[in-house]
Amino acid sequence: MTLPTLELNWLAILAATASSFLLGGLWYGPLFKTRWCREAGVDPDAKPVHPGRVFATAIGCSFLAALMFAVFLPPNANAADGFGVGFVVGLFFVSMSFGINYAFAQRSLMLWMIDSGYHILQFALYGLILGAWK
Repeated sequence: MTLPTLELNWLAILAATASSFLLGGLWYGPLFKTRWCREAGVDPDAKPVHPGRVFATAIGCSFLAALMFAVFLPPNANAADGFGVGFVVGLFFVSMSFGINYAFAQRSLMLWMIDSGYHILQFALYGLILGAWK
């Protein structure tokens, strides 16, 4: 059995990875920081104990998610197709998985909406970038 050859656009994957950081900076910064911190029970002025580890983990996870999204995105997908697939993945895979966890953890609907909204847009951006950048 021969595995198919994957032709991946590594620059597009890196751009998609970077897009999650730009979006996260806006989403969890000026847009929702105060509300997210209140809902998550986090002190908005507290600094992470190991910020390097936090950011390294985040970039590693974002890179792997963008890489796997690129692998599973159909090769003939354009920007609109990619956006649509990303929206569906974000909404029905990531957001619904969070919904299960947040229900059992008894986290608020608002926290679920903030975190889910970020990931819906994150994957929609992945799809847009990867579909557009052939």
